[in-house]
Amino acid sequence: MSLRFVSAVLLAAAAPASAQTTPAPTVAIYADNLADTVRTLASDQFQGRAPGTVGEERTIGYLIGRLQAMGLEPAGPDGGWTQAVPLLHTRLGTPATLAFDRKGAATPLALGTDIYLSSLQPKDRATVENAPLVFVGYGVSASERGWDDFKGQDLKGKVAVFLVNDPDFAAAKGEPVAGTFGGRTMTYYGRWTYKYEEASRRGAIAALIVHDTDGAGYGWNVVKSPGGENYDIVRAPDQVTSLALQGWISGEAATKLFADAGQDLARLRVAARRKDFKPVDLGTGFTAAIPVTHEVVQSQNVLAKIPGAKRPDEVVIYGAHWDAYGEGAPDEQGRIYRAGANDDALGVAGLFEIARAFKAAPPSDRTVAFAFWTAEERGLLGSEAYAQNPVFPAEKTVANLGLDILQTAGRAKDVVLVGQGQGSLEDDLARHAAAQGRTVTPESLPERGLFYRADHFSLAKRGVPVLLMMGIAGASDLVQGGKEAGQKWVDDYTGKCYHQACDAWDATWNLDGAVQDIDLFYRIGNDLARSAQWPGWKDGSEFKAIRDKSAASRK
Repeated sequence: MSLRFVSAVLLAAAAPASAQTTPAPTVAIYADNLADTVRTLASDQFQGRAPGTVGEERTIGYLIGRLQAMGLEPAGPDGGWTQAVPLLHTRLGTPATLAFDRKGAATPLALGTDIYLSSLQPKDRATVENAPLVFVGYGVSASERGWDDFKGQDLKGKVAVFLVNDPDFAAAKGEPVAGTFGGRTMTYYGRWTYKYEEASRRGAIAALIVHDTDGAGYGWNVVKSPGGENYDIVRAPDQVTSLALQGWISGEAATKLFADAGQDLARLRVAARRKDFKPVDLGTGFTAAIPVTHEVVQSQNVLAKIPGAKRPDEVVIYGAHWDAYGEGAPDEQGRIYRAGANDDALGVAGLFEIARAFKAAPPSDRTVAFAFWTAEERGLLGSEAYAQNPVFPAEKTVANLGLDILQTAGRAKDVVLVGQGQGSLEDDLARHAAAQGRTVTPESLPERGLFYRADHFSLAKRGVPVLLMMGIAGASDLVQGGKEAGQKWVDDYTGKCYHQACDAWDATWNLDGAVQDIDLFYRIGNDLARSAQWPGWKDGSEFKAIRDKSAASRK
């Protein structure tokens, strides 16, 4: 591969004069450097980079060595390079009992076929004894949208049954609900994580989400693929979820459950799209007795910084996750390591290039930090652990810019925006993309909620403005082949290699497009680091009110 780069000479011209305090330097992002990093991290030496393994030990050592060589400073909470992230790892065994019970008649359930379950409690056995099932629609409690699906329903000791996504997803044109939750663009209330959290906040003993492929964005095969395994950060006893079990019920099993209870699931789906929806007691109990193995796995985030020269307490954070899926069954080529060459070794490589560019330039006014998160693939856990115990306070964190999967099919005429309408950083994206001669294209399937499925979301929940670069969010308009070629790349990657062993280094990758995207994020962060501007959230964002509460600290 020849040495290729994209120059950022237009930075100063692109930024508003009122925001610019330090002339922006000329930098270059090199494809060869990206390739070298990905080849290394995706090699068998790192064993798929699973948390708590030898692969992690080697990965952490490699990351720290690279950062030291570039002259960055450690930014861990104790002055070191790492932040400890203890993880609870659980796995369900074979159920002794698993059934619905209505008026004394038990309907046995097949784990993995009718229902998928996992546990996030550190107990040897998950037990639910004939707990009443209550259908709560989409399970949304959103006062800012004038919406409450619970209507005072007591869920303590009960099983909450949810629909996936949010009320707008299936709304027909002209329905009153349409637009309340962003149209087809999923809000946070549509995420399965929100539903489990809400059930726990209300004291439920279990929570089940009715699966449908369109609403979830993936089939039942994806739902059951973890095989009863789950991870969480280690929590204090009073913070452990109330849910003994959480999971999904297949569409077929759910239809039968409702029919046996004298209810029409199809009709209730429509009713749940109205504000006057009220929870429905299904008159059915849920019983489960399942052995659970559990352990604490020690893992780590890696944190580094380049201190700001004028306002070092104001911080721009770049992030990418270092972890992948570790060892699995051999694929057709005999590969056993699911090494995440693109997801997210390429993002890590991008952070190294951005760090190198900042180090080659005069010091910026603000601190620039680099976070290499653990356990993203286990539920954004490394970034969540950081967000709960941040090194840099959220109110003084200017922005978090995340790289998670970049397209490897060559230069593009556009850049795909994830989370349109959330924050002012998307305006910065458009401005700097224009300086590259590119346009901005909104993600093609906003109903899948990609905005809520990467590490930047952990900081967004604390009000930090965020921006995500994710190559699978839509088809890029490639210079060679246009949208059709861009869609083919997305389909090939997501259909064959996403989370699989074939997400491996490939010498045929064309990294020119990744160079464009990394350079674009460098431009945005460099602008922020050399200015006094504070990006924010747009009206209607779920996170605006959180950020507004700390506005006085940024004056």
